[in-house]
Order: sequence, then structure tokens, then C-alpha cells
Amino acid sequence: MKASEIMTTEVITIRGSATVAQAVKLMREKGIRTLVVDRRHDQDAYGIVTETDIVYRVTAYGEDPKKIRVYEIMSKPCIVVNPDLSVEYVARLFANTGIRFAPVIKDRLLGVISISDILHKSSFVDQPKSLELEDQIEKARNSARAICAEKGASSPECAAAWDVVEELQAELAHQRAKKPQKTYFEEYCEENPDAFEARMYES
Repeated sequence: MKASEIMTTEVITIRGSATVAQAVKLMREKGIRTLVVDRRHDQDAYGIVTETDIVYRVTAYGEDPKKIRVYEIMSKPCIVVNPDLSVEYVARLFANTGIRFAPVIKDRLLGVISISDILHKSSFVDQPKSLELEDQIEKARNSARAICAEKGASSPECAAAWDVVEELQAELAHQRAKKPQKTYFEEYCEENPDAFEARMYES
């Protein structure tokens, strides 16, 4: 699934010059925890103001929210998500940066995506990405062995086929943050030592 498939298309924005009191009122009215801060012009960046920003930087210091402007506590530029990005990468981006919410942008603001969207709207429970990758790897491995049997272990076609397998294995290893002890290509080379020569070809 892609970000565009689970994002929320109704986007609530606020001006950077608005007061924090206005931001709180808007959050309460809409039942939301984060607001996108609008751009001032086409070349400007979007910003984000969250309930955490308000509590940590205004409430915690006894500041008057009617006198503090959104631009004083917002994050800008903010991390944004491409609508074509797959959900597991959005989840990984959130995990790596500690954010819970991001605007979805491609030329213009299309929507917003949050941890709640990932949890409640995506198919990660029924279709875990790791299982899908394992299936793709197995198919690519069988295909590589067939190609190498037909074209020869040291052929460019054989090398290219194993490149596909190793890219998929690398993706799975990155997802699991654990490198495999031995790649399928390395296992194949134990049976066919000449296959290493295939890596010498020029693309």
C-alpha cells in the first residue's frame, strides 16, 4: 500500500501568524493533535505545529497563548511524505525521526498521514511486507538458477539475475536490521565457483 491510499485528505491548516490560542481552538474544534502551517508563497516550506509543541513550549512556561504566535513554536521546514511512498517506508521514516504525523506532498499539499492512519488503515497485519519479500526472493532465486543453467554460470545474464536476488535480500535485511550470514548468490557460487567471474562484466 502507498501513502496516498491511507492518508487523510482533509487537511486543516493554520497561518504562522495565528496565535497559539487560535491553534488550540482549531485543534479542539476539529478533534486533532497537529496542524499544518500554511506556506506564505509557492517557494516557501510547510510547517507543523503539534499539541506537544504547545504544551512543552507554551503551557510548561506559563506563557499566554494569546500572545505567542504559531511561527514561534512550529517546526519548519517539516518532514514530508511522497504519496507514492509505500507504507512500510513511511513507518520507518516515522520510527527513525520520532515524528507521528507528516504532510503528504507532490507539487502541492495532498493530505496528511499519521501513525493512526498506518495502524488503522494499512494492510500490514494481513500482508506483512517481509512475507511478500520472502516470496519475491524465492521466485527470483528460482529464476536466477534457471537462467544460469541455460546461459552458463559465468554469463552476464546469470550475474544480472543474481543482482536482482541480492537487491531483494538486501531490502529484507535492511527491513529486519540484520544481514544474512550468506546470500543466495554466495551459496550458488559454492556450487558454481565460475559464477564470481560474471560479476566482472561491464554494464
